[in-house]
Amino acid sequence: MLPVKKYWEDPAILHVNCEKPRAYFIPYETYNNAVKGVRGTSGYYRSLNGMWNFRYYPSVYEVEDGFYREDFRCEGYDKIPVPSNWQMHGYDTPNYTNVTYPYPCDPPYVPAENPAGIYIRDFYMPDIAEKDVYLLFEGVNSCFYLWINGVEVGYSQVSHMTSEFLITPYLKPGQNRIAVMVLKWCDGSYLEDQDMWRHSGIFRDVYLLYRDRIHIRDFFIKTSLDESYTKADVECEVEFRDKGANAERTYPLRAMVKDVHGNVIFDKSMNLSGKDSFGFTIENADLWSAETPNLYQLILYHNSEVILQKFGIIKTEIIDSVIHINGRPVKFKGVNRHDSHPELGHTTPPDHIKRDLILMKKHNINAIRTSHYPNDPRFLEYCNELGFYVIDEADLESHGARHAGDFCMFSKDPAFAEAFLDRMQRMVERDKNHPCIVMWSLGNESGFGPNHRKMAEWAKNRDKSRLIHYEGAFNEEVLKAEPDNSCLDVYSNMYASVNWLENTFLKMEDEKRPHVLCEYSHAMGNGPGDLKDYWDLIYSHPRLSGGFVWEWTDHGIKTRTPDGITYYAYGGDFNDEPNDGNFCIDGLVYPDRTPHTGLMELKNVIAPVRTEAVNLESGEFKITNLYDFIDLSHLALNWVVEKNGIRLDSGTVYELNIVPHRSEIVKIPYNLPEKADGRYFVRIFYTLKEDTAWAKKGYEIAFAQFELPVGPAGKIIVKAPPFVSILKNERSVVINGRNFEYEFSLIDGCFTQLRYAGVDLICGKPVFTVWRAPTDNDRNEKSAWIRNGYDRLKTRTYSVEITNESENSVSIKAAYSLGFYSNKPVLRGTAAWTVMGSGDIFLDNKVEVREGLPFLPRYGLKLVMPRGSEYVEFFGYGPHESYIDKRWSTYKGRFVTTVSDMHEDYLYPQENGSHFGTEWACVTDALGMGLLFTGIDDFSFNATHYTPENLTEAKHPHELVKLPETIVHIDYAMSGVGSNSCGPRLLPKYQLNERNFNFRLRIRPIFRHDVIIDDIIREEIE
Repeated sequence: MLPVKKYWEDPAILHVNCEKPRAYFIPYETYNNAVKGVRGTSGYYRSLNGMWNFRYYPSVYEVEDGFYREDFRCEGYDKIPVPSNWQMHGYDTPNYTNVTYPYPCDPPYVPAENPAGIYIRDFYMPDIAEKDVYLLFEGVNSCFYLWINGVEVGYSQVSHMTSEFLITPYLKPGQNRIAVMVLKWCDGSYLEDQDMWRHSGIFRDVYLLYRDRIHIRDFFIKTSLDESYTKADVECEVEFRDKGANAERTYPLRAMVKDVHGNVIFDKSMNLSGKDSFGFTIENADLWSAETPNLYQLILYHNSEVILQKFGIIKTEIIDSVIHINGRPVKFKGVNRHDSHPELGHTTPPDHIKRDLILMKKHNINAIRTSHYPNDPRFLEYCNELGFYVIDEADLESHGARHAGDFCMFSKDPAFAEAFLDRMQRMVERDKNHPCIVMWSLGNESGFGPNHRKMAEWAKNRDKSRLIHYEGAFNEEVLKAEPDNSCLDVYSNMYASVNWLENTFLKMEDEKRPHVLCEYSHAMGNGPGDLKDYWDLIYSHPRLSGGFVWEWTDHGIKTRTPDGITYYAYGGDFNDEPNDGNFCIDGLVYPDRTPHTGLMELKNVIAPVRTEAVNLESGEFKITNLYDFIDLSHLALNWVVEKNGIRLDSGTVYELNIVPHRSEIVKIPYNLPEKADGRYFVRIFYTLKEDTAWAKKGYEIAFAQFELPVGPAGKIIVKAPPFVSILKNERSVVINGRNFEYEFSLIDGCFTQLRYAGVDLICGKPVFTVWRAPTDNDRNEKSAWIRNGYDRLKTRTYSVEITNESENSVSIKAAYSLGFYSNKPVLRGTAAWTVMGSGDIFLDNKVEVREGLPFLPRYGLKLVMPRGSEYVEFFGYGPHESYIDKRWSTYKGRFVTTVSDMHEDYLYPQENGSHFGTEWACVTDALGMGLLFTGIDDFSFNATHYTPENLTEAKHPHELVKLPETIVHIDYAMSGVGSNSCGPRLLPKYQLNERNFNFRLRIRPIFRHDVIIDDIIREEIE
């Protein structure tokens, strides 16, 4: 028999005996403790985090009655940390699903097999007769019942918001007991269908607050600016709690305000009614923005309590269809962030939160959308201090309703109206005093209807200072049923293409609202690859307010194989059903917060400084300040000139005083050579001149690179030495020259041996190939590629002929095709190979691709070099991986690395580690013996210990078998990576869609320590 009423399937019952929502704050005894900003220093705060007695039941109907009694013996109970998710401690199964409800969509009913967790904790209470005691749960998934000393206190649901209970009547001096029953599912779970792991339990902090019997229950700081944005009026609404209050009663209050420098600018004692307000004016106010996170302090003294709230003066408004903050147009360079920890699940300790924010700050991110629920309240405090614009999003998503056939099922259902409104009210009331919040969001992907309108109307009435955001109203499917979305202040959608933004949205005659990409550039795996295209457009149109990359982090769960190998698990790895596989591995950082190359790409694309060449000969550059509020005086401009990738000269320009949104010409004092003697590049990078709260002096903020107009060095004319011999038979031709021996198959049309100084430099036959291990962003192209056999093409050699023999060269032409069974060949080609007496091999390969095929992943030459070919030097875009559409975080340079270090170990193996725009690459063994590849035209280069087939088949990094040999890809071209795992299709200009092309390459065996590569590259062999 159930020990409680069945609230969990009753949408009319959301909270029982809970306090009304209020602003988050902690009372202190003194100002000195309050200003430290660490709530554990307050004597009025008592944490109940720690080890609790715990028992897990597969169904609530199996829970044994009596667990809540004072004398209940917890024999047989386990211990579990609070806060935590029970799935991270071996109970139940972690389950990742994106859209699909993991139970039948039959609201308000949830599965009868509804798991329950019983938590029991004893704590000692002194005699505090003069205080009231409140118990706060900052996050419990999905609903819970509470008992104190055997008495049922209440019930609450809404996973990501605070539930507060007055427990004074239930306490006694001495030993006390809390018992909590948490259920995995409730009717509220239909509104919590976010793209995430489905975790359960008490996952945020639990604590007690000791309050004066008469105390400040709530307060709301409201600021307004005059037309000059210099004078601020501040009003503070205050509400007192007093059980014995009467209409005439007033309450003494002292309010003090300190400015951003710590000076007292307001100090007044007053008497206020039970719900009253006071105000003051600040002349020449220091405004809050993400770039200038200026915080004032409001200190409220009442009875024995001191409450300190840092606040900022900020005005968010729409002027001429453009979002302005403090009178200036802004761009949101944002990311979406879930609460996520690889070992703790949804439990995110403060240092983990702050680490995320500091890493974002280092990568030029200025805005965060709390997808798709409010975060820990300390998250907002950190955003206030470090400087981030926040879209605070209600804990609301019913995406699964779309799959059930009616996307607006819940948004139009009166039975859920109160639940929708409750989620909005709790968020706004808790977070209203944080200046970082510029928009309230009604949730995510929940259709649209009357329930949303009620949320928007209430929020606007309660807080007129923020904009209202909600993407779901602009879904084409929803617009047909609910066309009136006038309650929303911004037009928001997801994954809109650059073309749609430019040619559809900006041409809508009846739509005047600014646009926000609440999700774009899906950062899954090797990507995103379209950031530059988005931001070129965003900067060119004021109405485009920016966007929020999906998403911040890979949501892998750190786990181990039966053999003890550590890896990050995703959907399905726990045999969880339903699941969406690795779709949770879609972030800009790995679970341990190591940046992906995609985060480095984002950093430079959204960098706050733009550099353009004006006159490269004289060293004149146009520097544009893309900050909205600060000049560039905090940055130093550093420059480096390199010749053929080797540093020649450098310097620093220390004085940059360019004001926001303006440009100046800066002259860099480098000198160009009088005559062409190599490739010259200048790299300009901007670094911090002083330490900040998030980075040290010298940290690089942005960079740009330009090739200087010197021209290539002159060619070195070399006469090829004569061959020693050319031996032919029916199957092959063996070419012996000075210190080399090559064998070319007249049957297969390729080399079968490249031997230099007695060392074999290849293993097996080099082949032409189009296949790459599909990236996550290839998921929508992969089936077409496989349908056309790109992953299993075989070479068919039609003919091989020796077209030229002389004393110092031989030329061989092979006609071939790449195809697979039951289909016409994908492409046909003619490869002309010329071997010079120097040992150089020249390839001139003419290719014709069959019409009507999907674009090629790549086209190039794949060869295998023997064990030990580990050392790499190349001149191309690096130092990390680069692609035609993902190269703005790299620069043209000369890089020395290893094959192992070129590999990017994505949590779902895929194409990685290639380098766009490579001019030459050298792969050798430890003695320096190997091959030098030089492009007649630039090529894409990759050296790896994994074949594309290995990477395609593996589902996790630990399933890859590292080959001792080195796989080298020299590609005519590699298609871009884009963001089509969820975003728009790869732009045509980044697709390898050519039907006819010419691939030219030079291969030379070398002993690395006996040659000067720059000289070899300049050689022109007669």
